[in-house]
Amino acid sequence: MHIVVCMKQVPDSAQIRVHPVTNTIMRQGVPTIINPYDLFAIEEALRLRQQFGGEVTILTMGPPSAEDSLRKALSFGADRAVLLTDRFFAGADTLATTYALATAIRKIGKEFGPPDIVFTGKQTIDGDTAQVGPGVAKRLGLIQLTYVSHIDKVDLDAGLIDVERRSEGGVQKLRSKMPCLISILEGVNEMRIGSLTDALKAARATIIKWSAQDAGVEDIAKCGLRGSPTIVKRVFAPKPRAERAEFIELGDKPGDAFVEELFKRRPKLESELEQLTRGY
Repeated sequence: MHIVVCMKQVPDSAQIRVHPVTNTIMRQGVPTIINPYDLFAIEEALRLRQQFGGEVTILTMGPPSAEDSLRKALSFGADRAVLLTDRFFAGADTLATTYALATAIRKIGKEFGPPDIVFTGKQTIDGDTAQVGPGVAKRLGLIQLTYVSHIDKVDLDAGLIDVERRSEGGVQKLRSKMPCLISILEGVNEMRIGSLTDALKAARATIIKWSAQDAGVEDIAKCGLRGSPTIVKRVFAPKPRAERAEFIELGDKPGDAFVEELFKRRPKLESELEQLTRGY
């Protein structure tokens, strides 16, 4: 079994600041991390390899500094890491990103064998669009299984996989043919601590670096800023609220007293709630 995991190096969102004058994100001095949602995808891939054998390839697109996150992924036990890096990829939105990643996955398939499963996290913490996984699946012609919360069964001989996915109406149990793309939800597993042996291998490992030409990109115009129809007009930090939280002390009064007191302090709230619940 060959599994490809699409991973992204992102700024640590807990330390991102917005410039007060230019309203742009200040990335200088902000540490980068592996996108937290992608960690669940990496762990799930490693678990399947442990069960069925095979190889796990980690793929990311980014600047040369993304090599640090790839080595971190290798320290968990992945077999190889591919860094797709080129100035032509700079400024890519999700459309351009999926084009580059899909092209690289085709190249990975030729070099190391076609993947049975492509894993992604459900989304990234810097973009939060959840579009890259489905976009890659569409470009590669793969069945896409999104928001997967559990993998029930894999039948390699029959080329079938059974999964559970969360939807608005509950949980769906699906059976799909492979190859397929799976976007994994958070909390489905617990990331392992890499062994010392894997850490030493990761430190010595050669990261495979592909430019746009190396990956076989045919149309540079579809990459990076030129291939990105999305336009970010403004980035801004939300204004701090002037109101302070109110403390309502009930003492020994029942819970209904809280509702009465709340409506007394916020007269419009009762009518707003009635409008929201009308028809239910």
